Amino acid sequence: MVSLSSYADVGSMAQSLQQSIDAAVKRVQQQAAGNGGATGKVQEYEQTVNKSALNAAPFATSIGTLVKDTSRLNVFSSLASNDPADFYKFTVTSSGTPTLGTVGDAGVRLQLMDRGGKVIADSNKDAGATYDAFQKLKSGQLTLDKGDYTLRIARDKDVPVKDAKSYGVQLRMGNYSKDYDTIAKQPAKGDNPFGNNTKLQGLAAILGAGSASINPASMMLGGSGGSYGGRGSLLNALL
Repeated sequence: MVSLSSYADVGSMAQSLQQSIDAAVKRVQQQAAGNGGATGKVQEYEQTVNKSALNAAPFATSIGTLVKDTSRLNVFSSLASNDPADFYKFTVTSSGTPTLGTVGDAGVRLQLMDRGGKVIADSNKDAGATYDAFQKLKSGQLTLDKGDYTLRIARDKDVPVKDAKSYGVQLRMGNYSKDYDTIAKQPAKGDNPFGNNTKLQGLAAILGAGSASINPASMMLGGSGGSYGGRGSLLNALL
């Protein structure tokens, strides 16, 4: 990953993340003899959302729908100090081989999970077959079936939880004509999606106990998200 420590401000950080992702994806596609890229005039969209205060997959932030030869999904955010993990959900509309691009601080771990919570790809070099799958995902050689997926972004095991980490992730499948940015900010202070409902709070605590996987029963619960609007400035990124 590309270090962000030298960037002067949030605006240049977000811009540099996007440029680095674009360059990285272009390189791996060239290496794989792929020809994916922008087609015609690209429509650009942005949503700025607060991540859920609950660190569990059922409350993942939606980053959109991955449509072959149509959409490209980007998410920019950071793991705040003592924040164990971030979760993002997306839907794949048809079987295919997406390409994953990642940039950000060193020590960030990414896991891709299916609807049932099974880890399909893992950036941890000690993860065996799922690490091999992660390398294939980066080079556009891993096939994903139609369905719902979740990205879990956390720190490597040897990284202290107090260390804040910034990151950017991109997904696309072939060409694209629509570009979707998700700027995921830290949860609002005192944010509690369940209000004073103690039963739901207790359920959330149970679901969050195994945050590295999805409890199938929890799929009935919705995650956090937002509506896309026309792309504006990225200056609100990573706050």
